[in-house]
Amino acid sequence: MSGGGGERQGGTAQELGATDSAANKREIVVNVESSSSIPYHYSNRHSLRLRNSAFFIPPAPLTVASTLPKMGRWETVVLAYKTLGVVFGGLVTSPLYVYPSMPLKSPTEQDYLGIYSIMFWTLTLIGVVKYTCIALKADDQGEGGTFALYSLLCRNMNIGLLSSKQVQTNSSSSHSVLLGSTENKSRLRMFFERSIVARRVLLFIAMLGTCMLIGDGILTPAISVLSAMDGIRAPFPSVSKSLVEALSAGVLVVLFLLQKFGTSRVSFMFSPIMGAWTLCTPLVGIYSIIKHYPSIFKALSPHYILRFFWRNGKEGWLLLGGTVLCITGSEALFADLGHFNRSSIQIAFLLTIYPSLVLTYAGQTAYLIKNPTDHDDGFYKFIPTTIYWPVFIISTLAAIVASQSLISATFSVIKQSVVLDYFPKIKVVHTSSNKEGEVYSPEVNYILMVLCVAVILIFGDGKDIGNAFGVVVSLVMLITTILLTLVMIMIWRTPPWLVAIYFFIFFTMEGVYASAVLSKIPEGGWIPFAISFILAFIMFGWFYGRQKKMEYELTHKIDLERLGMLLSEPGIQRVPGLCFFYTNIQDGLTPILGHYIKNMRSLHTVTIFTTLRYLLVPKVAAHERIVVNRLGLEGVYGCVIQYGYADSLNLEGDGFVNQVTDSLQVYIQNCPDNLTSDHEEVQEEISAFEEAKLAGVVHIRGKTRFYIGNNCGWFDRSMLAFYEFLHGNCRSALPALGVPLSQRIEVGMLYEA
Repeated sequence: MSGGGGERQGGTAQELGATDSAANKREIVVNVESSSSIPYHYSNRHSLRLRNSAFFIPPAPLTVASTLPKMGRWETVVLAYKTLGVVFGGLVTSPLYVYPSMPLKSPTEQDYLGIYSIMFWTLTLIGVVKYTCIALKADDQGEGGTFALYSLLCRNMNIGLLSSKQVQTNSSSSHSVLLGSTENKSRLRMFFERSIVARRVLLFIAMLGTCMLIGDGILTPAISVLSAMDGIRAPFPSVSKSLVEALSAGVLVVLFLLQKFGTSRVSFMFSPIMGAWTLCTPLVGIYSIIKHYPSIFKALSPHYILRFFWRNGKEGWLLLGGTVLCITGSEALFADLGHFNRSSIQIAFLLTIYPSLVLTYAGQTAYLIKNPTDHDDGFYKFIPTTIYWPVFIISTLAAIVASQSLISATFSVIKQSVVLDYFPKIKVVHTSSNKEGEVYSPEVNYILMVLCVAVILIFGDGKDIGNAFGVVVSLVMLITTILLTLVMIMIWRTPPWLVAIYFFIFFTMEGVYASAVLSKIPEGGWIPFAISFILAFIMFGWFYGRQKKMEYELTHKIDLERLGMLLSEPGIQRVPGLCFFYTNIQDGLTPILGHYIKNMRSLHTVTIFTTLRYLLVPKVAAHERIVVNRLGLEGVYGCVIQYGYADSLNLEGDGFVNQVTDSLQVYIQNCPDNLTSDHEEVQEEISAFEEAKLAGVVHIRGKTRFYIGNNCGWFDRSMLAFYEFLHGNCRSALPALGVPLSQRIEVGMLYEA
């Protein structure tokens, strides 16, 4: 490696699994970017020993790799231009369906002024203040979204339910500060750390937000494309609604087939379209303002909102279910952060998207004040006849782009859930060699495609889809507000009066929106709840099964003393070869090892117990990805491969084997215990390594299932049966490492539930 990564200075390592004779061992951390000429270093302090342990874990804090290199002004501007094609599609195309989604009855001039005032302040407070100025600063090493907020809370405090929850790392978040001493902890933080119920509620909220965002990824393409294609019926009334739905479904199929080319290429193709849309709609809006109602901007005064609710009462409250759609796509602004960066998104929103929306809605409202009955087609009716077809083409293409923002966000949040072990393993493809936040999942892509097409063909009415959309938008925003409040209190240590102002304004506003859209559940609002319930059931079932499996393995784990006894039994042989034995517990060895030795009556001469360890950080520095050490028994070693949820497992086949073995050889040559040992002994150990490697390499992993006995309750029976179904149909972790099929061995074992 060419100078990358840097060197960790000193610090105390924690040794997992040392024997008494190995009490003075030190850790070697080796860079894995190159299999040759690998730099190494080790701590100058003795390792701390933990009971029944098997591996080293890296000292806290880790050096976390930065998400993006520093960019110049011109590069940031170019990136801001690219965000138009991915991040803001859903937000900037919302004028297509906001007014048509409102159940307006004989609206007056004052009604329209009140509605525009509501939309303006919603865009300003939620879009500008909450997301652009606050939420984007709560990134988790460059990653955004509901689950990133949850992981940010987990790894800065001991409130996670994940297996790696105790890992602490430095955060590059703008305001994140690690607070270790009890004296500095807030009461709220101490409450969450002590209460398992509170932590489970927090996990449920994060899961719900994730599921709702995925539901958003289904509904945004459906309503955007359907609303745009519906414009063809104005000049051609004979075109049937069924034909519009079929055309919309065909357009979406093409869009989803393009996803495999990656966000960068898609955004490069789509950004000119969104640039044209962002420019033409406010120009039409300015024309409409001048022609129909030049004094429209008097509605910026909040008193029009009060007069609107005073005059309309309950009917005005119900109209909020349509008004909230003006801020659709704002969550994608945060969730797509991993695909770009904070500055580029802020520049694009503040200088182009926000002014465009303010002027477009002003123009629409000015037109409707003079034509109050045209609200069912509130967008296309306000387009001048002479430019109708160019705008129709741009709007249709823009609606396609709008779908991209939530599709990209869905890929990101599902990938985060998978690597944090809250979702079954699926194929995740990194579509950019230099931007690992850009991901694509074939399975997710095609499931989204089928569901989007089904929503259009089954619920073709735009108002029903709009009602469903409103439920998703309001609840996701509300969940983000709650998690951001916790971040402000427990991590940023924001002054209480500022937190109180933030929470009161946004929780009240979004709570009122949520109460209005929940009344629409019978009229299409049930769709996102059904989708979210299914997704949440999958996530909970997977999480429950993984927790039960972990409990069994921790109860029946094998320590080094037990391993030594097994190997010393008569008839146990050490066969030639190099074996990578995968274990997913870090303070012991998997029970499958004992099952394997007892039945096969052998173990390879060189066995490396390997753990793939996902940490609650987006990225782990390259020089800390592989941690190796001796385990105190002849030919037995430990290796931990560490990755964050935004990292890519790009180790393949022999390259992976070479990196680990070269790292161990460097360790053997430079371990402090060997500096005073006989040089011949060191060479013999290295020679044994080479001989084992030449004899053959094998990768062994467990294939476990639960044995559900009669003593299990109905809940355990149903949940574990569901977990077994998911586990049997998801992908293995080994193919991600590129392990050849001829070198893979799976050892079956039944775990008693």
